[in-house]
Amino acid sequence: MTTENTAVKSPDMFQPIGQAVETIDTVPEGAGPEIESEPQVVDNIDSLCMNCEEQGVTRLFLTRIPFFKEVVLMSFECPHCGYRNSEIQSAGQIQERGCQYVFKVTNKSDLNRQVVKSETCTSSFPELSLEIPAQRGHLTTIEGLLTNVLEDLSSDQPVRQHTDPENYQKLEAFCDRIRNTLAGGEGVFPFHLKLDDPAGNSWVEPQPGDPRGKWVRTDYVRTREQNEALALTDTGDSGVERIPAGRGGEEQGEKDFRHTEVHTFPATCPSCVRPCNTYMKFVDIPHFKEVVIMSTVCDDCGYKSNEVKTGGAVPEKGIRITLQVQDEEDLARDILKSETCALTCPELNLDLTPGTLGGRFTTLEGLLSQVHDDLHSRIFTSPSSTSTHEIDLASDSLDAESRKRWRKFFEGLSEAKEGKRRFTLIMEDPMGASYLQNLYAPDPDPGMTVEEYERTEEQEEELGLRDMKTEGYEVKKDEGDKLLEAFKEGERKVGQEAKEVTTA
Repeated sequence: MTTENTAVKSPDMFQPIGQAVETIDTVPEGAGPEIESEPQVVDNIDSLCMNCEEQGVTRLFLTRIPFFKEVVLMSFECPHCGYRNSEIQSAGQIQERGCQYVFKVTNKSDLNRQVVKSETCTSSFPELSLEIPAQRGHLTTIEGLLTNVLEDLSSDQPVRQHTDPENYQKLEAFCDRIRNTLAGGEGVFPFHLKLDDPAGNSWVEPQPGDPRGKWVRTDYVRTREQNEALALTDTGDSGVERIPAGRGGEEQGEKDFRHTEVHTFPATCPSCVRPCNTYMKFVDIPHFKEVVIMSTVCDDCGYKSNEVKTGGAVPEKGIRITLQVQDEEDLARDILKSETCALTCPELNLDLTPGTLGGRFTTLEGLLSQVHDDLHSRIFTSPSSTSTHEIDLASDSLDAESRKRWRKFFEGLSEAKEGKRRFTLIMEDPMGASYLQNLYAPDPDPGMTVEEYERTEEQEEELGLRDMKTEGYEVKKDEGDKLLEAFKEGERKVGQEAKEVTTA
């Protein structure tokens, strides 16, 4: 007697819009009347209208957004009073880190870029002195964000004109600035849109060919206050300390810190704020320097992170590495990309800004594969999309020209990581903390050039180097005596004033 276990594949609830429409249009031959009836694309739910307290209808549609993730589109309509409302909510989990986007709007067509603004996201337009607080989720465009603000401010202007003329004039001047921005008036461009979402569920649409600095994403570790706002605080017994595995504590301090061992020390999970372990190992890269590989694993929420840090002092100059990739042997080179390193491949139209992918120690082939897989899963929303037809359905919200450019981009990236296409790799790190293996070491590599360059004032400001003071910061003895005497004099004056008040 044999038993067969048949795995039942669960249906994909979050289908791209194109696939959902094709499912409706496909009717099996010979289907009966009960099958031929048009299936429901959206879920209709009877809901209470909060305006007139009659029965209305809420429509839910589950889908994927290209470049982003699964979302739930909701629309409510009341047939009695005509009240309508629409909202978008992320159907995914809260991300391990928060995210910040900075998008540079340089022309009127950039106003059509899609924007996903979750309920925890704040957005701002610094040049317009405009900040939009966290509110209900939106699936819109940059133009839509400004239009919504304009409509909200203009709705009460007729009443405000008579009740508060002074503020009416100020708001009217501000509304004129927004109208001029939407119209693409003279002197409007460029301006910036900034998104800050502690939950990591917001997004601004990129496009292939965007120049460096136009679209910048930065991931960051949430603060304790942000975790509390997202209800991610520890509800367990936080007073119990976890004993770290391996060497640590007093045993770690009593013995020598050996670079050949994996060291463990207690930490706090940035996702759930519970105690966890961080593992650290020193690795000596030949002909470069010593680096620290760190890994954090949380057993409570499953959070994992890997980081690569370089040791030593900050060099006086940045470093620029250029490699002519010719074959598969070049793809097998070890590469250390720090968090401050920008990576560019002009022939592939690939431009990674500092902070993208974080710190990585891998091979050149591994780095290209990671970039390919990450971008492909975001743009062509269905993870099982392989054929041209499936890719078209999975990216149906993209226009034909954008879909063609993305296809060409991924074809070139695939050929490059398979060694079928030659290209140039340029790594630029103002901190000099990145490395690319020299196959001819200690002799110069004929296909690779390494040069130093002076950091700009803007780069030093961003890296915090201009605020660092490594010498001359000690307080001299006479200056310390003066400060102490001034402090005592202030105490005497305060005591004398308090005595006079008491006597009065």
